[in-house]
Amino acid sequence: MTVKSSGRLYAHPFCREYWRDAAAEFRNTRVLVFAALMIALRVALKSIRIPVAPNLDIYVTLFVNALGAMTFGPVVAIAAAAVSDTLGCLIFPSGPYFFPFILTEIAGSLIFALFLYRAEITVRRVVLCRFCVNFLVNILLQTPIMALYYQMMLGKSYTWFNLPRIIKNLVLFPFEAVLLVLFLRYAVPPLSRLGFVRSRVGSLKLDRKNIAWLIALTLISAVATYLYLRFK
Repeated sequence: MTVKSSGRLYAHPFCREYWRDAAAEFRNTRVLVFAALMIALRVALKSIRIPVAPNLDIYVTLFVNALGAMTFGPVVAIAAAAVSDTLGCLIFPSGPYFFPFILTEIAGSLIFALFLYRAEITVRRVVLCRFCVNFLVNILLQTPIMALYYQMMLGKSYTWFNLPRIIKNLVLFPFEAVLLVLFLRYAVPPLSRLGFVRSRVGSLKLDRKNIAWLIALTLISAVATYLYLRFK
């Protein structure tokens, strides 16, 4: 059954109508088919990456995750993240299965959806979205989960692996943000014309103000990470 949606755009997700529309996506056949396609792509492209520098790679699933969450919203995004993480571990196992890792997949997809679903897509919104994923999910949330994984599953300390992973996220943030802006600039319009994406592309130009915004968030991320490591 295909459910007609209001097509309304929201300035923020903190209203009842936003979540009503997001929940209604579960009853939309086109959305569920698109979600299944995004899940298949996330699983198939899990190991595909873009090399930036030695030991620094951007995973292609970043773009699939963002596009999917923007299309079907936070409610479906949570379910899609759980399914794709589980299938990825079953089909392409890279070590012992550890259930709490699913929380990082869900949190990342949820943040993408909260920023991009039913919204006007701007450079600042995309950059801030990626900042939240890198800092809140990849650093704050994943660090204790990784420490627990190393302790319970491998019997090792995670201390020596923590700092390089955090530095990697800080270095990759501006590259990932810029590539995500460019990707959405060209991916959203055709999908919008086909009726899949209800978000609207606003100003996605990397002008001086937006570059300054990106640099400022990179510095804020570095300072926040230092304080986190210093006082945790």
